[in-house]
Amino acid sequence: MRDDVVLEIRNLSKSFGAVKALKGVDFELRKGEIHAIAGENGAGKSTLMNIIDGILQPDSGDIFWDGQKVKITSPTMAQKLGIGFVHQEIALCPDVSVAENIFMSRTNVSRSFLMNYAQQEQDAKEVFQSLSDIDPATLVKHLSISNQQLVEIAKALTLDCRVLILDEPTAALTEAEAQTLFGIMRNLADRGISIIYISHRMVEIFDNCDRVSVFRDGQYIATHDVQDIAPSDVVNAMVGRVLENLYPEKQSEADTTGEALFQVADLSDDDRFDDVSFALRKGEILGIAGLIGAGRSEIVKGICGLHPRTRGSFALQGKPAKIDTYQDSIAQGIVYLSEDRKGEGVFLDMPIAANISALDLGLVANGAGLIGAETETRLAADLGQRLNLKCGQFSDPVSSLSGGNQQKVALAKLLSVNPRLIFLDEPTRGVDVGAKSEIHKILRDLARSGVGIVIISSELPELIGVCDRVLVVREGQISGEVTGDAMTEENIMRLASVMETASANQVQMRAI
Repeated sequence: MRDDVVLEIRNLSKSFGAVKALKGVDFELRKGEIHAIAGENGAGKSTLMNIIDGILQPDSGDIFWDGQKVKITSPTMAQKLGIGFVHQEIALCPDVSVAENIFMSRTNVSRSFLMNYAQQEQDAKEVFQSLSDIDPATLVKHLSISNQQLVEIAKALTLDCRVLILDEPTAALTEAEAQTLFGIMRNLADRGISIIYISHRMVEIFDNCDRVSVFRDGQYIATHDVQDIAPSDVVNAMVGRVLENLYPEKQSEADTTGEALFQVADLSDDDRFDDVSFALRKGEILGIAGLIGAGRSEIVKGICGLHPRTRGSFALQGKPAKIDTYQDSIAQGIVYLSEDRKGEGVFLDMPIAANISALDLGLVANGAGLIGAETETRLAADLGQRLNLKCGQFSDPVSSLSGGNQQKVALAKLLSVNPRLIFLDEPTRGVDVGAKSEIHKILRDLARSGVGIVIISSELPELIGVCDRVLVVREGQISGEVTGDAMTEENIMRLASVMETASANQVQMRAI
């Protein structure tokens, strides 16, 4: 073992019943490096991290820490060794303050009868100086998903880490917040702290990491210096084949300039958004871009009756549509997929079939008003086949599926009611590149079949690659629209962050 190696994994295996999650895996982490781990959902990344953190125990294989063979029996032992883990899924206590969440482990160790809240909040402010301006006294349940993710990161930074594991840490962050995190990561690495960085975003890996290890189907494939390999090579190693055409072919202009499928006029809630008007044309996929906090999700929820509004009118296929509640929205054939998949998109502990039928139980009820198990399973099988859902039994819980397949279940639930219009909020967040490509193709096929598709995404390459047209939201209003050759990251960001006026010779990017 090299002197500069802090953590080494040798021939590690782990099974869950008949499923082999890890098969003789090797891994090496050097001191002071940022080491990316890439792989599709189900490749074994999370299982390996959970073993390193003591959450799971391997069936066989060895773990070496500073050259010494160790058995990490619990997260507490991992923390004592100097291992910090920021999980992809937020695991904070919502009913206590940010400061209390950050210093919970310290509080547990001290077992003091009285709590010095003022000192705790002051310490938390010092932690956040380089990260965010979040008020440490705020209850976590009042924070946005992105700010909750920052609290998770701050919590890990307070530990005396030698190895920090970050699992999709930027999934809910703005670009500015992500860049701040990358700066912190490099500072930590310069201080000798080793970072394991798990991400599906190739640009983050190649901009910020020193090496990348690829996993596929529970097996270790290879490790490369990022300067010696191309992103396409990593993607192909992840999926085990050459993955071309990450985004499906777009509609021709003739196919997307016809009749308006859905129209919004003068939508406002007098708080988060105001004077929002737009139209979705038949056959197109419409994107909505903007910085986090700009009001994108609130606008869409306002349309679907999930967020209060003070005014606004809608027309669906040329006829007025009355939407006061989400039940009204569903009745009109308009459905919404939340950005919070595990909180609002699926019921993790319920069977796959029950999730898919949950939006309208009348679809699977028998004459006595009871759920027909065979009908429910048949519905799940039909939609599962349509979406290429990979699962065991439809009676298995959704929690048994990979992230990409959980997202397909959430999408199947919407398709069960034969919608005319689907709003999708961050539809591929936390989904691997192979599953992303599948979901994008599904959405394009739906658009071609006549279903209206509107996508909110913080990933600009996704919006540019999938959408025919992108609306940009800034401070609750639509600041502009980009299409064709003007659909670039630079143009979208200019409209999202500063006032942009239309130029005489650039009609494809226009201020509204």
